[in-house]
Amino acid sequence: MVITSEPESRSISVSDFLDAISERHPVSSLSSQAALSEHYLTSSRVQKLGLALSGFADKIHKGRIQIYGNSERSYISRLSDIQVSEAYARLDKENISCILITAGIEATEELVEFSEASSIPILATTIPSSDAITAVSNVLSERLAPEVTIHGTLMEVFGIGVLIVGDSGIGKSECALDLITRGHRLISDDSVRIREVGEKLVGDAPSSIRDFIEIRGLGIINAKELFGVSALSPSVEIRFCIEFSEERLGGDRLGLEPNVMPLLKSRIQKYPLPVKPGRNLATLVEASVRVFVSSQDGPKAVENLLHGHANAMNATIKN
Repeated sequence: MVITSEPESRSISVSDFLDAISERHPVSSLSSQAALSEHYLTSSRVQKLGLALSGFADKIHKGRIQIYGNSERSYISRLSDIQVSEAYARLDKENISCILITAGIEATEELVEFSEASSIPILATTIPSSDAITAVSNVLSERLAPEVTIHGTLMEVFGIGVLIVGDSGIGKSECALDLITRGHRLISDDSVRIREVGEKLVGDAPSSIRDFIEIRGLGIINAKELFGVSALSPSVEIRFCIEFSEERLGGDRLGLEPNVMPLLKSRIQKYPLPVKPGRNLATLVEASVRVFVSSQDGPKAVENLLHGHANAMNATIKN
């Protein structure tokens, strides 16, 4: 396996976060574009601003969304004007990346003044705090997920994400082409971007190579144009890995004895497949998927897998 980029700490501007979450939920901005672009989020965890307003200003963690909901509004409403001013004055302005007002609450004059004076962006939504926290966490978990790019091919075979790795020129792309003609789907060829979202490894293609396969002798071909959109999938959860090798890697005679492959902080099963003249790699990949599913979910799982895949392909053809 060749890693072409190392995992790094990720961040997202409040402006980009707003674009992402507003595609799914009713979230809008009460601040200028400059304030949105100058502040960054680095954690999928959120905080309730009430703790800081009540005097624990040192508990604010930089890079998190601060929620202003009904409990914060209730607390502020019980304070005198002087106490409200003191509460906002105690806040750690340097560590507040963004404030999200929930449940359709109207922003108070004091909150707006604090935001404008400190250039801290304010977002607003009509959904309650509990739902807003879940929505924020989901979006940020995806956008801030640890990421790495490796050399390989990623396919969706019988609905299972299969990462194929091996030396350059060993036949990964040719195998992918064969699998496409059998009704399976390509996610990425040559370079695979992998993100760790929660406990899942999600793979997709870098935008520069999406839809393309490089076949020795044919050059770079556009799989979408040749086989249609049904031959492609934008992303898939990577369930296991197959390693092509010209040399015997050890294990059972079938070459389907699983090892373990570390990816980011996760570990997935890896099946070593020796590449020799006369071996049909696409057939072996399909067989490895069946072996993997059977080992995970029992003997009935393969039958259900094939039945579900056939139904999905028939639906795609009809549409």
